[in-house]
Amino acid sequence: MSIVVTGATGQLGNLIVEHLINRGVAPAEITAVGRNTARLAHLAATGVATAVIDYSSPASLAAAFAGAGADQLMLVSGSEVGQRVAQHTNAITAAVAAGVRHIVYTSAPAATTSALILAPEHKATEEALQAAGVPFTILRNGWYTENYTAAIVQARENGVYLTSAGDGRVASASRTDYAEAAAVVLTTPGHDNAVYELAGDVAWTGTDMAEALTEVVGRPVVFSSVSPEEHTAILTGAGLDGGTVGFVVALDGNTRDGLLAGGSTELATLIGRPTTPLIEGLRAIA
Repeated sequence: MSIVVTGATGQLGNLIVEHLINRGVAPAEITAVGRNTARLAHLAATGVATAVIDYSSPASLAAAFAGAGADQLMLVSGSEVGQRVAQHTNAITAAVAAGVRHIVYTSAPAATTSALILAPEHKATEEALQAAGVPFTILRNGWYTENYTAAIVQARENGVYLTSAGDGRVASASRTDYAEAAAVVLTTPGHDNAVYELAGDVAWTGTDMAEALTEVVGRPVVFSSVSPEEHTAILTGAGLDGGTVGFVVALDGNTRDGLLAGGSTELATLIGRPTTPLIEGLRAIA
């Protein structure tokens, strides 16, 4: 078995490598690739092979995948919104040319049908995977509890959890839960051409988040539900640029519309245990 993990310099990719090793994959059978040479160094120290790649550089992808002689590619979605379809397609094309026999991709919830602001690029990538002609597995990762790191800071500073998501629920799980699921798929049979909708076991509300934050930060935290217009004004007043403000408010709108509420137990089934509860995930971040 030979596995290439892209995005290994990021948090999810790094955790996938860690879980692969924990599941008995020899470090020498893993190639961790990413753009940041310095961040690859600690992985190299464990015996994992490393290579520098850039999703926007087909030549770097071809060299890394061919050099690894990979059987499987763990394609962790890129972070450059607006460029990801071309970047992911570059990676898929290079993998097929290198003889990779299985590609696993981290997508978004209900990517092909959802109105989620992040879905279109993932939908296009899923279509490219299906057209590539090699077995694939799509992991439609739900929301990460780590996405609320800023909420912990806000709660510590002013005792408020502020959002324009209204009564919308979020079925978040810790990043390590999703990484472990990826490692399971890469190391066990029966996942060819499967699409998994992954989410936390419990969908929480803003009130639930405020209660959890109260426990984590050690001070009372209240849930402040504001309108999208009020949220826009608050974020703008805090100095955020227009693009970021629009993105954050749109995501809260998606949450308000129930697009992150989960409903699937496939994540817990894959990892063979309950997903990390919200409060435990927040404590780990804090």
